[in-house]
Amino acid sequence: MRAADFKRWRKSLGLSQKQAADALGLKRRMVQYYEKGERDGEKVAVPKAVRLACWALAAGVTDYRGPDAKAESGTAAADEDDAEEDEDPPPPLAGTLPKDRVAG
Repeated sequence: MRAADFKRWRKSLGLSQKQAADALGLKRRMVQYYEKGERDGEKVAVPKAVRLACWALAAGVTDYRGPDAKAESGTAAADEDDAEEDEDPPPPLAGTLPKDRVAG
């Protein structure tokens, strides 16, 4: 993911730098570095974990508690019961991203 791609991702979700940082568990300054692509003259790459978190947020996933738990989306109630037995687990993330959106 290039710096411009990271910024485009944030803007496509309508997030401020602070909101993106909060959603990704980062400091706002790191979001600024990723968008600029450098820090103090040194190149800064967006780590794979952050790239995957960007993809998950774009797909509507706001939290993941493991393979046996229901994934939370931005529209789900925060206090919804996660232990409902008759619900299917979320689909696997691997291989579901269209190839034209896979970061290299």
